Amino acid sequence: MKVMVVGGGGREHAICAAVVKSPLCEKLFCAPGNAGIAEVGECLPIASDDVVKIVAAARSHKIDFVIVGPEVPLALGLVDELKAVGISSFGPSKAAAELESSKGFMKDLCIQAGVPTAKYKRFSDVEDARAYVLKQNVPIVVKADGLAAGKGVTIARTADEAIAAVNAAMVGQVFGSSGAEVVIEDFMQGEEASFFALCDGTTARFFTSAQDHKAAFDGDKGPNTGGMGAYSPAPMINEAMRDRIMREIIDPTVAEMKKIGRPFTGVLFAGLMMTKTGPKLIEYNARFGDPETEVMIPRLKTDLLELLYACSCGKLDKVAIEWNDTTALGVIMAADGYPGKYLKGSIISGINHAATVPGVMIYHSGTLQNAAGQIIANGGRVLCVTAVAPTIADAQKSAYQAVERIDWPEGFCRHDIGWRGIARKKGV
Repeated sequence: MKVMVVGGGGREHAICAAVVKSPLCEKLFCAPGNAGIAEVGECLPIASDDVVKIVAAARSHKIDFVIVGPEVPLALGLVDELKAVGISSFGPSKAAAELESSKGFMKDLCIQAGVPTAKYKRFSDVEDARAYVLKQNVPIVVKADGLAAGKGVTIARTADEAIAAVNAAMVGQVFGSSGAEVVIEDFMQGEEASFFALCDGTTARFFTSAQDHKAAFDGDKGPNTGGMGAYSPAPMINEAMRDRIMREIIDPTVAEMKKIGRPFTGVLFAGLMMTKTGPKLIEYNARFGDPETEVMIPRLKTDLLELLYACSCGKLDKVAIEWNDTTALGVIMAADGYPGKYLKGSIISGINHAATVPGVMIYHSGTLQNAAGQIIANGGRVLCVTAVAPTIADAQKSAYQAVERIDWPEGFCRHDIGWRGIARKKGV
């Protein structure tokens, strides 16, 4: 098959690196791609949210199968537009992607399906939202209903903070139309985990688990980010817990989506809070996570392309999902200032030297190659240094050994990725 991957981050680099190895892949394209992806496929200068141009390029290059990475093209209906011209793809329809693109829709569906989640209310009137906040206990969580690039959630420690978040979204319109409606929900206490299931519209199967690190700095300090590192699998998701999550959360969701005429095809990424009373759903994403993908796919034994294609054909039950008995850990290298303002264009060297550490892969997120052939930073999160090893501690050691070989004075990273998993293994 001729395959196109949509997106240009570390998630897409990890997908491309796996897909290009498949005997099913004749040629690989990526739109828009990045400097790392350019080493394994042909990059097309098309923005990932330009649905019209992506469909036109898929037709002109005679693409057989499209893998959609980010959430925005899914929410814009890229899968529907590809289907209309006879091109298969991996990802949900616009209607099914509303599980991610509308927090309110997702919460309502949870209630219909009996999925455990935090108590909540939806608001389109700012006065009603403020009045509700004043009657609730704190901390409390305020979420913009629509897509907000991971920045639409506020964990408010006081009522004043909650009201400020409501005002910012609904009056200040800091998230544009995505904040016209908000969801206000109870705060859940516990440890977070990322749980991934593949779906073909009818069947759902456990893929794997991971744990992300959202805070910018060591010790889980600093502002919230898109993710500063991850490891997989998450030790807290043992076999019994995996089965419970599938039974109580994933399977009821997939059944309910089919029942209401929005069958979900693609990957269902459940953000979970592991509470004292059991797993509860924080939110759904309708695509693979980043940086979780960069630590999941290196562990996969099964042909990724075969697996994703089976989802699009309704044949997920015909393919085995096999994993290497390893752990993977990834450290994000980000531009100074991220997640706030940061400069682009700084030169990064030592990447090839870092990749010689045994078990290490370097995935590019925000990179470009300049006219001199040098790799330059072109985003907030720029590289993911991933190591595969028998244990989390071994993977952590190898990943940071590789990080030390990368020469990039204008970048930074956390130095404690994997700390929860290592503490759990030690029984701390």
